[in-house]
Amino acid sequence: MKTESLLEKALESGKFAVTAECGPPKGADTNILIEKGKSLLGWVDAVNVTDNQTAIVRMSSVAACSILKQLGHEPIVQMVTRDRNRIALQSDLFGAYALGIRNVLCLTGDHQCFGNQKEAVGVFDLDSIQLLKTARDMRESGVIIGGEPIQKAPIFFAGAAENPFADPVDWRVIRLGKKVQAGADFIQTQCIYNLDRFETFMSQARNIGLTEKVYILAGVTPLKSVGMARYMATKVAGIDIPEELISRMAKAPKEKQAEEGIKIAVETIQRVREIPGVAGVHVMAIEWENRVPEILKAAGVGNRPAGVA
Repeated sequence: MKTESLLEKALESGKFAVTAECGPPKGADTNILIEKGKSLLGWVDAVNVTDNQTAIVRMSSVAACSILKQLGHEPIVQMVTRDRNRIALQSDLFGAYALGIRNVLCLTGDHQCFGNQKEAVGVFDLDSIQLLKTARDMRESGVIIGGEPIQKAPIFFAGAAENPFADPVDWRVIRLGKKVQAGADFIQTQCIYNLDRFETFMSQARNIGLTEKVYILAGVTPLKSVGMARYMATKVAGIDIPEELISRMAKAPKEKQAEEGIKIAVETIQRVREIPGVAGVHVMAIEWENRVPEILKAAGVGNRPAGVA
């Protein structure tokens, strides 16, 4: 079923799409969010708003999406199952759609032990695949979980995340297939540093026909320092940063490491753009949203109209 998603229209057109992540503030100050949003206007087809990422309390993703939509963006609401049972998840899908949000990214979410509320009780009533199926059933069949009809069904362009680098690696494309079967229209991947391994993942996806069924956006996160690179390589599960890349960051003078990280991000975008089956990029510039236009311009992606007319 067709949606009203401008992101879907951009992907359907065949152009190389660009989405970017926008982290909400740790509080109710809308000015922080608006400044981040302004830096991305005219450069992305849609903007993701994270949902209490790394289990740290932040402004509601639904509320932040509404603010960014008013600013002129095409928002993608991220929704994690960690904090909500099926009643709250379905209710928030209704609410997001009522506010004009047409894209949802379904996630399980980081465990609460990683955040600033370690005593919180994780819900995990559904997982990301079950949430995808819920959004699909709302759209295609007009029902909530259990089969009860909906008065006005939300017609979401639904997405999911995938990590081509998590163990066991050979099973990643199989998990991708499950998400596509559950209803994923688009996929945003974990940030890519090991390009050879990502190319293998994409080859596997092409071989079983998944790239014909789902739009895959390659994740890119610019490194700010060699310290960040080493931390991510050793402390963040599912991140694969080759040693030669860490060495490259280390060889740059301390005051030039951020610029080296930008160069690596630009090179990554240029390379993934040439991989068959990659429909676009998803730039996750953590608290560095103001550098996204610079990265995209250097990569030759080009700017584009703001998401909402």
